[in-house]
Amino acid sequence: MLISAHVALWFLPFVVPLCCVVALNDLRHMRIPNWTMDLLGAIFVIVGPFLMSWTDYGWQLLHLPIGIGLGFLCYSAGMVGAGDAKFAGAAAPFVVFGDLSVVVIIFSAMLLAGFLTHRIAKYTPLRRLAPHWKSWDVGSKFPMGLCLGGTLVFYLVLGSQLGQTAPV
Repeated sequence: MLISAHVALWFLPFVVPLCCVVALNDLRHMRIPNWTMDLLGAIFVIVGPFLMSWTDYGWQLLHLPIGIGLGFLCYSAGMVGAGDAKFAGAAAPFVVFGDLSVVVIIFSAMLLAGFLTHRIAKYTPLRRLAPHWKSWDVGSKFPMGLCLGGTLVFYLVLGSQLGQTAPV
């Protein structure tokens, strides 16, 4: 992986609680609050310069408007919800461009696991553990924040273990 293990490790304590809030809120209310995306972007903008070179920081910061733009196009085409598109855009700076294929694989696995788990829980007595979640009753819609947040966390955990190490 091309992400620095040091960078991934430092971002984790900031990103994990936020991704948990996103996943839980999407399951409960089928909505990702705007403040979570604002905070995710602010974490990268504030913490990033302390962890990486200005060149790397600048290039990865460029992922933010590109990610938001691509998310807006996907939302406009009806492929994803607005919150999902905004969250993916806010998470984009955390991903090193060279690791994009790894992130796509992680997201695919998370999407499959999340969808199957959600549907199994929806149609079994497990649903009684959280009977008032809106995600149970929205037809074919799915709380994508569960998978998007999980993807970012898993990418950073994997990066902290398998990422580039600084030369000695």
